[in-house]
Amino acid sequence: MPGPRLIAFSSDPDLPRETDVVVIGGGVVGCFAALELAERGHRVLLLEKGTIGGEQSSRNWGWVRIAMRDLREAPLMLESIRLWQDLDRRIGAESGYVRSGIVFACEDEATVASHETWLKDFIAAGHMEPLAGGPGMDMIGRQGLAGLYPGLTTGALAALHAPVDGRAEPQRVAPLVAEAARARGAAIVTSCAVLGLDWQAGRLCGVETERGYVRTSSVILAAGVWTSAMARLDGISLPQLKVLNTVVRTGASASAEPAPEAALWTSKFAFRRRADGGYSVASAAENIVEIVPDSFRYAMPFRSILRQDWASLRPRFSGMMLDEWRALFSKPTGLRRMLLAHRVLDPKPASGTVRRAWARLQQDYPFFRGLPIEQEWAGMIEVVPDAVPVISRVEDRRGLVIATGFSGHGFGISPSAGKLAADLVTGDRPVVDPQAFRLSRFFDGTPITVMGGV
Repeated sequence: MPGPRLIAFSSDPDLPRETDVVVIGGGVVGCFAALELAERGHRVLLLEKGTIGGEQSSRNWGWVRIAMRDLREAPLMLESIRLWQDLDRRIGAESGYVRSGIVFACEDEATVASHETWLKDFIAAGHMEPLAGGPGMDMIGRQGLAGLYPGLTTGALAALHAPVDGRAEPQRVAPLVAEAARARGAAIVTSCAVLGLDWQAGRLCGVETERGYVRTSSVILAAGVWTSAMARLDGISLPQLKVLNTVVRTGASASAEPAPEAALWTSKFAFRRRADGGYSVASAAENIVEIVPDSFRYAMPFRSILRQDWASLRPRFSGMMLDEWRALFSKPTGLRRMLLAHRVLDPKPASGTVRRAWARLQQDYPFFRGLPIEQEWAGMIEVVPDAVPVISRVEDRRGLVIATGFSGHGFGISPSAGKLAADLVTGDRPVVDPQAFRLSRFFDGTPITVMGGV
C-alpha cells in the first residue's frame, strides 16, 4: 500500500549552478529552513532525491505539542507555537493547524506522578510564562477526561491536558511551505539526489548532484534517516538509528455523537482528528527498530534509551540490513546507489502493532466502532541517543549545518527548527540558544540523558 497522498508539487525544471545555501532534504524542517532563508533575501536551493515531504514528514501523527517534551526543547517549541499560529497567513494557504488540545492519559499512580513532576519542572523553568493569558496546561481527573471523551473507558486515573497544543496536516505542510519558499525566490529541485560535498583546503565549495555540480559555500543537511550515512562520507560521526511507526487513517464518522477534538495518548493507542473528519490512529507504546549495521556501530551511545524504552521496542530485520551492508563496504558508491534506489522510503507497515492499537481503541471508546480504515502506512523516524534534535554547526566543517534526530516529534517543532538551522548557517542571532542541540555533545563527555516518561 503506498504512503499518504500529498498535495501536488512540481519541481523547478533547471538546476542552478551557483547559490548561497543548499538545503539537502525536502522534509518539513528543510522546507522551513528554505523559507526562512528566502525571506531573508538569500539565494537558496533545496534539493530532494524524491518528492517534497514524501518520507516521515508526511507520515507522522500530525501533532503540534509542547506537552511532555524534553525541557531542553521547550524554548524552541514555544517559538514554533508562535510560528504555527501565523503560518497560514505567512504561506497564503491552509496548513490545517488547529489549537485543539492534546491529552496524555495516566493509567497508574507512577505515571500520574511523572506527569505531575514534568508539569512542575516546566513551570519552574519559566516556560509557562510565555503562555500566560492563553490556553496552558494542567492535570485533570476522570471527570475532566469524561468531558473531553464521552464514553471512553480506558481506566485512566488522571491526565495531563494541554489546550495549548494542537494539530496540522502532514500531507499538506511541507509542499505548501516549499511553494511559499519558491514564491520568495528559492529554487526547489526534486528527484535530484546529492551525491557528496566538495571540500577544498577545508573549505566548502559546492555539492555534487546526480544532475551536476552546484557551487555554494553553505549547506544545511536535513536528510532525515539518510543524514548519518551522508555525514559519514565526510568523516562526520553522527549516532542515529531508524525506528518505524505505523499509522492507520480512518474515514469520517457518520454518527451524530460529538467527535473528539483533542488528540489522546494512552499506553494502548493514540489518535488525533484530521481535517477531513477522519482520524489518524497509531500504537503509542510499540515501535519497530530496524536492525542495520549502525545498530551495532552506535550500540553504546544508545544504551540509555534502549534500557529505558526496551519494553516498547520490537527489533526487525528487513532488506534494509543487506542494502546498508553493501553500502558500508562500497562507499561512497553504495550509499549513492541506495539514495537513487529509495527515491521515497516507503517501508512495509508493521500491521500487527497498529491493528492491536485499533482494536483496543474500539474496545475502550465506542465512538470509533464502525469507522472504516481507509489506509495504512509506515514511516521511518531518525532517532539520536538522547532523543533531542541535532541542529548544529560541525566542528572543522565551516559552512555545514546539520538538522536531524527529531526522534518522532519533529513535525511540531519544525518551524523553529528550520529557523534555527537558517540562523546557524547565516550567522544571524539564533532564535534560541543552540547549545542543547550541538552535535559535539555526543563526544565531549556530556552525559547522555533521556527524559523520563513518554
